[in-house]
Amino acid sequence: MEDEHIYKRHNKTLLLYHIVLPIKYRRKVITDIIGRSLKSICLEISERYEINFIEIGYEADHVHFLLQSVPTYSVSEIVTKLKSLIARELFLKHPEIKKELWGGSFWTSGYYANTVGLYGSRDVIMAYVSNQGNEKKYKKLYDGQLSLFD
Repeated sequence: MEDEHIYKRHNKTLLLYHIVLPIKYRRKVITDIIGRSLKSICLEISERYEINFIEIGYEADHVHFLLQSVPTYSVSEIVTKLKSLIARELFLKHPEIKKELWGGSFWTSGYYANTVGLYGSRDVIMAYVSNQGNEKKYKKLYDGQLSLFD
């Protein structure tokens, strides 16, 4: 299997995100033609920024991205780049969309984001960390934060 990590001078990362961007007013403006434009715009973004699109999917009123990026971009920076660049290019290529949105923004102000674990769940990672080195020397320092999400 190919190594999916991104290698930099002093780090190695595998940061995967599932991001969902709804269209403003949940208007159903994404057609097959606009979907093809969306794909080409995303591939152009990938060439200019360190954002790798693993999968892009859509329904008429929202878009799903499974992407990989580097730790220098926060999730909100990634979302901001995606929203601004995609909207600008779609409005240029398909000006009719703006009429559907009453001349306003393409995206809602919100978004959904989730990290994706390729190599294991929270329990698998916790067990891995707990079993590092000699078990007799391992001392758990903290385990309270993850319990907030149960």
